[in-house]
Amino acid sequence: MNCRYCKSDCKKDGFQKNGTQRYKCKHCGKKQQSEYCYNAYGTSINTSIKRFICEGVGIRSISRLLKVSTTTLLSRIIYIAKAINQPPVSTGQVYEVDEIKTFVKRKDKHIWIVYALNRTTKEVVSYNVGPRTNITLGKVIKTLHLSGAKKIFTDRWRGYQSLIDRKIHSVANRGTNHIERHNLTLRTHLKRLTRRTICYSRSIAILSAILKIFFWGEL
Repeated sequence: MNCRYCKSDCKKDGFQKNGTQRYKCKHCGKKQQSEYCYNAYGTSINTSIKRFICEGVGIRSISRLLKVSTTTLLSRIIYIAKAINQPPVSTGQVYEVDEIKTFVKRKDKHIWIVYALNRTTKEVVSYNVGPRTNITLGKVIKTLHLSGAKKIFTDRWRGYQSLIDRKIHSVANRGTNHIERHNLTLRTHLKRLTRRTICYSRSIAILSAILKIFFWGEL
């Protein structure tokens, strides 16, 4: 048997409690089985989870399709998100920043998704989840300032005016057309963000992890 992780040779290493033969890699030392009864241990499970999330499939639907428990699926989503790194931000670019209102657990417990979109590449370069305050917004704006943003387009929310340098800040009409269209894409693809939906987020951690996979989890 070849190792699932480094492709080196494995040797037999006893049996599992259910009687299945266990192997140990000669190179990396990781223990494994040739086949698993539970689908969550499959080699392609993470890729399938990312694909379903990006296609807007809900948590319970993914659980049914992959035949894994919702608890295992949620923990796997957190694990996948931690392994995704924020892409490098190009210097001297033009960005659009906007926020989306949603809720966690209850409809009266509002939470905001603030993110920045590169106007040229249409890629999300930074995002943050939290209350609609300067602290939540500041993380995204700081990333743009460090990248030497050429221009930042926003709406007229006063929080932007206090954090963005006036020389590069613009609230021109139709200045945020691209990110407003991207908001529609988010609400279309992620059920928890759809208006008048019965799907919702139970924790900020899961919401942030799903956004990270959707924005940067390339297949």
